[in-house]
Amino acid sequence: MLHSDAEIRRRIDALGPWFHNMELAGVQTAPDHFLGNYPLIKWRKFAHAIPADLSGKSVLDIGCNAGFYSIEMKRRGADRVLGIDFDAGYLSQARFAAEVADCDIEFRELSVYDVGALGETFDIVLFMGVLYHLRHPLLALDLIREHVARDVMIFQSMQRGSSEVFALEQNYDFWTHDLFDRPEFPKLHFIEHRYADDPTNWWIPNRGCIEAMLRSAGFEILIHPEDEVYFCRAAGEPAGEGAVYPVKGRNDD
Repeated sequence: MLHSDAEIRRRIDALGPWFHNMELAGVQTAPDHFLGNYPLIKWRKFAHAIPADLSGKSVLDIGCNAGFYSIEMKRRGADRVLGIDFDAGYLSQARFAAEVADCDIEFRELSVYDVGALGETFDIVLFMGVLYHLRHPLLALDLIREHVARDVMIFQSMQRGSSEVFALEQNYDFWTHDLFDRPEFPKLHFIEHRYADDPTNWWIPNRGCIEAMLRSAGFEILIHPEDEVYFCRAAGEPAGEGAVYPVKGRNDD
């Protein structure tokens, strides 16, 4: 559908504020973004690791926001792209952005905790910039692994603390104390109030924590093409009992 420049500007203003800075027919949605031209600057650091031709592939974009990554997946020829977010405002932005980009993408209002309701698995799952906004981050990873990740998950999270990683032992004695003072030991820092003025920034992991959580949820880390980005494969079983969702129970079908 063709839109005039004035109409696009009017719709961008009406749907704002935008977190994704996107260029819609030459008009930017968030030109003054505090992170710069985001998420394009992030995308350019790992886009080379994604096949240029995604024909025949299905993609689930969890926490799609305004749909930047969903659109990029469709532009690479993915057969089916589904973007989900619990925020109706972001989904309105995403639908408009996809319309302007002439991309056939489905968007649904859904929480990561309810991905089991989709009843299908996907070749590629995008889980970008969501983990630290969740009250229950490991549960989210478990649910993704159990219900929707058929093969590859592309994961990104904000990190703080040490970027060093060391080999963890299978067990530690009860009287071990000094280990927890090491900055590279897996740490998930809890934010009680706000970080960067955002009350939904609950957790900030260090690199060791991210990698340990991914392994614990049943993902094998394939490549680490950018400081915050991991390409993982669903492999093996999650540690412990996997995804236990108190209200709905486990999906053992």
